Amino acid sequence: MSPKQQRGEATADLLLTTALRVYAEAGQQGFTVNAVTAASGVSLGSLYHHFGSFDGLAAALYTRCMEELLEEIVSAVKRSRTARTGIRALVLAYLRFTEEHRDAALFLHASAYSGYLAAHAEEIRAAKAAKLSGLGEWLRSRIGAGEIVPMPPALIEVLVMGPVAEAARRWLASTYDDIDLTEAARILPDSIWRSLRPA
Repeated sequence: MSPKQQRGEATADLLLTTALRVYAEAGQQGFTVNAVTAASGVSLGSLYHHFGSFDGLAAALYTRCMEELLEEIVSAVKRSRTARTGIRALVLAYLRFTEEHRDAALFLHASAYSGYLAAHAEEIRAAKAAKLSGLGEWLRSRIGAGEIVPMPPALIEVLVMGPVAEAARRWLASTYDDIDLTEAARILPDSIWRSLRPA
């Protein structure tokens, strides 16, 4: 990689890192192109060069946060020996990521339906599919072995991710005092497993 390419990657990384910090500190209202360029010291022209637009930067940040979460989840699942321990590992990895990477988790959960994602939906979908391919293989092998009830992968995702994502979202919102991640980690894995195990 040439020095120019290295500088370009460093600038893009600085913009993404700064954008996440700005979002965490200022919220959605304060998440603006001016705030990010001021905090990063990177010019507006450079931001547009690397990401095309502020929406492009936000979508790239969403993709980065999503990939980090999915990498942790898939890695945890692949180390598991049984379907049950794999589901437990997935739930615990998601909750652990939420707690340890609060800013990234906050951006993911608050951004999921933001308008700037629509224009980049295909890129985001492709990045998600690439990261989830390992999980899909693992699920198919467990279904084939009779360890998980046969159903479409999308429904398995809803059954597994839905409760965990909602628990994380409510904890991150901090307007709810009824969600404790430690309690969620104790209760959710077995509750979710019961919906997936064969009768």
